Amino acid sequence: MSWKGAATALADAVTTNAPEWHDAVSNTPRHHLVPRWWQRIPNSPTEEWELVSPSPLSAEHTAAAYRDETLVTRVGPDHADHAKPGGKAAGSPTSSSTLPGLVVSMLHHLGAEPSHQVLDVGTGSGYSAALLSRRIGDEHVTSVDVDRYLVEIARERLAEFGRNPRMEAIDATGKLPDAAYDRIVATVSVRPVPETWLRALRPGGRLVTTIAHTALLITADMGDDGVARGTVQPDPATFMETRQEADYPPKLNDVFSAARESDGDDVRPTDGPIPDLWQEWSLRWLYELETPGIETRAASYPDGRRVLWLLAADGSWARGEDGSAPAVHQSGPRRLWDDLERVRRRWESAGKFPLHRMAVELTPDGSRLTAPDGWTFKL
Repeated sequence: MSWKGAATALADAVTTNAPEWHDAVSNTPRHHLVPRWWQRIPNSPTEEWELVSPSPLSAEHTAAAYRDETLVTRVGPDHADHAKPGGKAAGSPTSSSTLPGLVVSMLHHLGAEPSHQVLDVGTGSGYSAALLSRRIGDEHVTSVDVDRYLVEIARERLAEFGRNPRMEAIDATGKLPDAAYDRIVATVSVRPVPETWLRALRPGGRLVTTIAHTALLITADMGDDGVARGTVQPDPATFMETRQEADYPPKLNDVFSAARESDGDDVRPTDGPIPDLWQEWSLRWLYELETPGIETRAASYPDGRRVLWLLAADGSWARGEDGSAPAVHQSGPRRLWDDLERVRRRWESAGKFPLHRMAVELTPDGSRLTAPDGWTFKL
């Protein structure tokens, strides 16, 4: 299949609920923006990746580029463009070409029209900027990323098929290229929502973004009073967090070493089953909203025993384990497991409301999410 046929098939699949984006998807050569990428090595003991570098427009390249899947282009500081044949990388993804269906969903929520000035935060491969430029015009699109190489190579590749939006390498949590926008869409996650975004959003303008370390996708419309109001959307979306450096801060391996098997300062029986935060997503995101920045790890053992670790940068940790001797161990200045149980009990007492029923209020001086029962989370 030619790339055009593949792109049209992709558009048919991902724009069912957003038909206004069908033309843009079917006419955007995603393969041109992602010639190489990293692929996770299955069952690797650490987070390891191998380079995928197919021949241009080969069957492998076309099939991958026009599947509704994310293609990871950068791991830690290592971009796939710079890797040698057979290269490998280790660490967390720091840039990607997001799965097209999610990009289309966010752009549909954005409601951008040809008269709007749009800020695209998180250039990545340039795919979302390409779709926006095709639909509303290059002159209405500004795309920014903290990584200068990503901006430069995306600008070059976009220009090769006639797309020329404004593109700048900046820290998007700071000063923005222009003073005012009608729409802001971020394919990176944030907490807090940067005040510069809110000051730059015109009355009647709309912001679409996600909250860091959750999959909470929020949309908010700016009012004449300087407050952007909206809601959490029912369709979740997970994005990498905004960063200022080439890579993210290291994980809390030293804290994990202490927490892995040691007895805690506080040891007690478990209060009910050990939660599976990789299945109980709503609980995990509420815990993150209430207790930001906790690193979670889990393990399951052949004997059926499950263990969940909670780790904090201040050295606090908790370990909950079931099996023949279920127990909770906690150490450090905070009792992280107690916090998790408090969140669980509060959510249960509120009827386990769906998270998309939370209201959003964003201002340059402070933002919050409010649950139906009045439970409020500061962002």
